Amino acid sequence: MTAMTAISPPQAGLADDLWQLPRDRVVFPGDPTYAEARRVWNGAVDRYPLAIVSCETAGEVATAIRTAGEQGLPLAVRGGGHDWAGRSLREGGLVIDLSAMRRIGIDPTAKIAIVGGGTRGIDLIAAAARYGLAPVTGNCGTVGMAGLTLGGGYGPLSPRYGLAADNLFSAEVVLANGRRVKANAVDHPDLYWALRGGGGNFGVVTSMRIRLHPVRGVLTALILFPWAEAATVLRRYAEVAAGASDELSLTAGLIPKPGGEPMLFLHAVWCGDPALGEPILDRLSGLGAPAMARIEPMTCADLVGMFDAQIVRGRHYAIQTRWLPELADDAIDWIAAAGASRTSRYSMLVLHHCHGAPTQVAPRATAFGLRRNHFMLEIIAAWDPRDGHDELHRRWARRLSDVLVPGALPGGYPNVLGPDENEQIARAYGDNLARLRLVKRRFDPNRVFSATPLPV
Repeated sequence: MTAMTAISPPQAGLADDLWQLPRDRVVFPGDPTYAEARRVWNGAVDRYPLAIVSCETAGEVATAIRTAGEQGLPLAVRGGGHDWAGRSLREGGLVIDLSAMRRIGIDPTAKIAIVGGGTRGIDLIAAAARYGLAPVTGNCGTVGMAGLTLGGGYGPLSPRYGLAADNLFSAEVVLANGRRVKANAVDHPDLYWALRGGGGNFGVVTSMRIRLHPVRGVLTALILFPWAEAATVLRRYAEVAAGASDELSLTAGLIPKPGGEPMLFLHAVWCGDPALGEPILDRLSGLGAPAMARIEPMTCADLVGMFDAQIVRGRHYAIQTRWLPELADDAIDWIAAAGASRTSRYSMLVLHHCHGAPTQVAPRATAFGLRRNHFMLEIIAAWDPRDGHDELHRRWARRLSDVLVPGALPGGYPNVLGPDENEQIARAYGDNLARLRLVKRRFDPNRVFSATPLPV
């Protein structure tokens, strides 16, 4: 234990209620570790919780939930801390930090991983790789597996193996009353249904059983084109995407070179027979006049670290998202124009092509709201904290999002929708919204949890 620090009267009452937990795992304002404990990926999030509780067991999570309820405190849950809107922190509230819950067990015969609620994608990739297996993760390895999975979870292996949510076998959940339940196809099937794409709105997921796949490595292509070619290359990219097999994942967008110059990137991942994939990836260089083209085999760990240099913790971020049924000419022109008119050298655009396995799941089989071929666009305004032009960068992202509305599908990807995107939130779950509301009323009637947007 660390030495006790002086605590204020409200904190004193909270400390009394949390007496079962070691003092060095409960951080209050004024503690030496408080400033770092309240930091999340997005440096624009500046909130001051009344306490941050680092939990190591489901029992400790239950204690923290009950304490928040008894004290009348708003509650937040932090896994990977990558939610750009900062919902993993609550001003004046209690934060349950799951980052210590990273235990991983692998059953190589059943191809199942049992993971703690704080496990990150890169943690699970490393554990599964020892057995020649891989999970479906996102494109960034430091994102928490629970948050990714509960919101759907696009990733480079998704065309062949589904969304992260489609690979969830079961979950242990601590509910708003502190009760611990297991949710799977037999036990609490409605809760299990809601967890697969309905977001972290029903309880704290302290453990998950996740399907793994026999993937030892992948073949990748990273091709960079001058942004002046963006409109031409994106039209050709859309044609390739229309005929892509399930073994091929295609992501495109804007990333800055080290000097800030915008480049169009094309990132392809082939998870089938390398001999069949190599000629397909080779042909992608012909979509334009590339400034760089690199095709190479890669481990899954290296794959999810490819863009770490662009995803910098502590920068300020504001994100918009749109679902596009296709890359129509007008959408491509708007994307190209937005890239040329960036207000910050760090801002990015990312197009994820969703096809294959995720589209073969029945729309009402899980809570995830969109089961058709589409592109998910992330509009990522990113800037230096010392910049001083926050609203200018937010407007850049908002303008592109707004101009794409006429050709966009209703709703948007819940994992990156901001809390004020009311029109998109209301339609993000499609025909599953009514059932989600019923599950919410049953398991969290007082709306204690709000990890991802869910309409009242």
